[in-house]
Amino acid sequence: MSIKRGPEFSRILGLGVARGETAVPNEDIIEPIDSSDEWIRKMTGIATRVRANSDTSVIDLAERAALEAIAKAGISADEVDTVILSTITYPHMTPGGAPVLADRLGIPAAAFDISAACAGYCYGIGQADALVRAGTARNVLVVGAEKMSDFVDPADRTISYLLGDAAGAVVIGASDTAGIGPTVWGSDGSGAKLIRQTASWLEVRDNPDVPFPTLFQEGPSVFKWASFKMAPIAREAIAAAGLTPDAISVFIPHQANVRIIDQLVKQIGLPDHVAVGKDIVDSGNTSAASIPLATERLLRDGDAKSGDLALQIGFGAGLVYAAQVIEIP
Repeated sequence: MSIKRGPEFSRILGLGVARGETAVPNEDIIEPIDSSDEWIRKMTGIATRVRANSDTSVIDLAERAALEAIAKAGISADEVDTVILSTITYPHMTPGGAPVLADRLGIPAAAFDISAACAGYCYGIGQADALVRAGTARNVLVVGAEKMSDFVDPADRTISYLLGDAAGAVVIGASDTAGIGPTVWGSDGSGAKLIRQTASWLEVRDNPDVPFPTLFQEGPSVFKWASFKMAPIAREAIAAAGLTPDAISVFIPHQANVRIIDQLVKQIGLPDHVAVGKDIVDSGNTSAASIPLATERLLRDGDAKSGDLALQIGFGAGLVYAAQVIEIP
């Protein structure tokens, strides 16, 4: 048996994003949750969230982001041989959304979905890096796409006001130098109930009184877990890349809550010069799409540049997490 070997290194070749078409300010959602703009800003940092139109699907968002990423990578769609779609809001149990997306792009690529919630993008980066370096894939399209508004109860005070709709995509391919560090990832299933669907599909099937499932979280427990348990994971990812915090120029965490982001910066011990992604202020929490969206905003605003070393970490329902150091494309 012969075993194929790939390049020693991989990197992100191109980045693309697609935000929901409508900006929804706090004033538009406070009445059902009996809240205020001031409270939401204080507790989360969110001023608006982006949401897609009713006729825009999660695959529509994914396609827009994917096409931009492929174009910026300087390749054609038919040079992509693997598509990884991270989403928890594709509304079909089967088939997955990735083959549908690949077909939209006109490519017969290997295609599969990841259900790793807000860590799904970083999970996808870890898998794409391994596939390229193993020689199994040449160019991998990784997409984090969510239409969270399809699964929101407007009266839910635990999570509904946080969520937005968007997609972020990258193309990962071979590199002469290291562009993606080792992925540090894991899970804690004992906290699976902290962020969850309000009912299973079987409960809906068997009991007509059970409403359509929406998203729910136990906010204080999630805040504590993310703020303090994720910092050691982030430091481990820096060390795994053979670096120290002083080498990091950009920090791009999952956009869950500005207070969590600020706490992580302190807990990790990042220096003052590090640019920190806070796209959540205008886009909300877009789950698997949030890290590429924050990356795009940092580049657009001039707070990050190509070649910068960035620490990224995703964490969410499961409870699952993943982190790696990457070179900004």
